Amino acid sequence: MNNEGRQLNISIVQTVADWRDYYELTKPRVVMLIVFTAVVGMFLAVPDWPGVNALLFGTVGIGMAASSAAVVNHVLDARIDAQMSRTEARPLPQGRLSEFQALTFATALCVISMLMLWFLVNPLTAVLTFASLIGYAIIYTVYLKRATPQNIVVGGAAGAAPPVLGWTAVTGAIHGDALLLFLIIFVWTPPHFWALAIAKKDEYAKVGIPMLPVTHGNDLTRLFILLYTILLVFITVLPYSSGMSGLIYLVTAITLSVTFVSYAVRLRKDTGIELPMRVFRYSIDYLMILFAALLIDHYFMIRVDF
Repeated sequence: MNNEGRQLNISIVQTVADWRDYYELTKPRVVMLIVFTAVVGMFLAVPDWPGVNALLFGTVGIGMAASSAAVVNHVLDARIDAQMSRTEARPLPQGRLSEFQALTFATALCVISMLMLWFLVNPLTAVLTFASLIGYAIIYTVYLKRATPQNIVVGGAAGAAPPVLGWTAVTGAIHGDALLLFLIIFVWTPPHFWALAIAKKDEYAKVGIPMLPVTHGNDLTRLFILLYTILLVFITVLPYSSGMSGLIYLVTAITLSVTFVSYAVRLRKDTGIELPMRVFRYSIDYLMILFAALLIDHYFMIRVDF
């Protein structure tokens, strides 16, 4: 192969790598979960079809805003990311992208998403989405994450907002049922993240992030995980109790919760890092299946009066 051909191949590989780096900055797996819960909120807001504008532009706008917040989080955490094995391979610590490039990308995502939500969906959704972006990217990342071991509890409000955003994208109003969805994710967030924090305790300690296991030890954190998981059992029954969902959802929620609580009970007696990571991974599946059950139940609701 001649030099010109080799240069072309190198250029193509570099372009692909750059695209992947930008994509990684958006935390795609996290954003997919955010978008999924928002879409479920859209469908639950109406008895039939939420409409093309809300479904298309609302989904894209909320997804882009969440991606923008994720990129800003990468920029603000670049220093500590470079010191943690879980995050040291990210594009900014490795120097594959500069902070200027990342912030330019985040700004473009934010501006496009806000214009899309404001003009093609409705202003309320745009305002609430922007507030969630600021809550996660600035308030949580800059202040709460470094200020208190309850960081993930207080900061969890931003992460719990997507179903409400999806609901308002369709109706233009905040409804009590949407707040129930918010409450489920809000209570789910601490046991989900604290399980990871136990497994990565030494890394958080090294970079000075006061996660609960670092400041108060693993035993108390395991107790809190159990207590929040038990609370989550009661919270997840509320959609059925309020008439929002039926038996399909209720049976799914109880089944998932029994497994989650059993994990939390086992975690109380565990001293390793393998089980906390299993709990962390299960909690992601838990939320996805729970919201999928809400969506399915919405169109095939079966209720029994006890």
